[in-house]
Amino acid sequence: MNFGDLQSDDGLVLLNKFLADKSYIEGYCPSQGDVVVFEAIKKVPSADLENALRWYNHISSFDDAERQKFQGQRQSLEYYKGQDNQEKHESKLSSVNPADNFDLFSNNDNEEESEIRKQRVKAYIEKNAKKSAPIAKSGIILDVKPWDDETNMEELEKNVRSIELDGLIWGTSCFVPIAYGIRILKIACVIENKVSTDLLEERITEFEDLIQSVDIALFRNTPQNEEKSFLQHLSAPESADVS
Repeated sequence: MNFGDLQSDDGLVLLNKFLADKSYIEGYCPSQGDVVVFEAIKKVPSADLENALRWYNHISSFDDAERQKFQGQRQSLEYYKGQDNQEKHESKLSSVNPADNFDLFSNNDNEEESEIRKQRVKAYIEKNAKKSAPIAKSGIILDVKPWDDETNMEELEKNVRSIELDGLIWGTSCFVPIAYGIRILKIACVIENKVSTDLLEERITEFEDLIQSVDIALFRNTPQNEEKSFLQHLSAPESADVS
């Protein structure tokens, strides 16, 4: 992310563009990233910057004590301006040793190196041919809505997590305030493609005494190497119960 100077109009325009498809600076719950950026802004975004204004009003609805309890590690303001990211990128590039790069398909070699290269390519192809096709999986963020502010959210989450389906794995979660003291449960899960989202929603809404509705906030294909990080993607303010 690169917001530049958040005290300038250009910085707010960049922030507004960034928030066009996002609710928060990092992840799906309020975090210290939101606090750092919020504190850097010295004026309320104008009405034409509707995404930035919506986010600003939401973060300002929390008092200082509540904001300090947001999850995550507090980064420097320069990180969100893009300066830290650029410096890390340049440092990484400068540390690359061209001699470490071994091109399997280069033609600039002698006969012996060519034979070694052919053997490595052959071994690579044979190794991957033995691998079975990975199971297709999808990562989902669900918004589970209670009936009112008196609903026991801990019991609601416990009931949701009690649902067991072959190919379903529950991840982390958090409670997010929306209005009038009502909180919703945001919960991550990964499903194999054999699991129907309609069935999952149907099973969740069976707890009709606690749950009014459930919406899919995010749905995306999740490769196996990203499954663990997706399941741990959600976390919450310290005052919320995170599983």
